[in-house]
Amino acid sequence: MTRRTERINNLIRQEISELLRQQVNDPRLASLISVTEVSTSADLRRAKVFVSSLGDEANRSEILQGFTAASGFLRKQLAGRLTLRYIPQLSFHFDDSIQRGAEVLRLIEQVASDSAEDKDEN
Repeated sequence: MTRRTERINNLIRQEISELLRQQVNDPRLASLISVTEVSTSADLRRAKVFVSSLGDEANRSEILQGFTAASGFLRKQLAGRLTLRYIPQLSFHFDDSIQRGAEVLRLIEQVASDSAEDKDEN
C-alpha cells in the first residue's frame, strides 16, 4: 500500500466518523459505532469500511443495513469534503477484532485465576 493510499484511507475514516457523529440521523446508527479501518482499492474506486460496535448479532445486521441505506448520503458528503477525482463506492463490513480481543483477555484472566487457585491449594 502506498503512502497516498494510506493517507486517503485515514482521511475517509476520519470523515465518515465525523459524519456519523454530526449528520447521520438514522436510528440504526445512533449507538456507539466506531469506524476502525478503511481499505481502498488500488484505483481508489471502491472502499471497504470496517465498523465496530458492541452488541449482539441482530444489532450488527441492523447497523450494516443502516450503513447500506446511508452510503449514498455518506458518499455525497465525502465528495464535498474531499478533493479526489473519484469518490469511492463504499461497502461496509463488521469488524469483530475488538470483541475477539476482549474474549482473549477474558480467557487469559481465567487461566491466570485458575493457576492462582492451583498455587493456593498447594
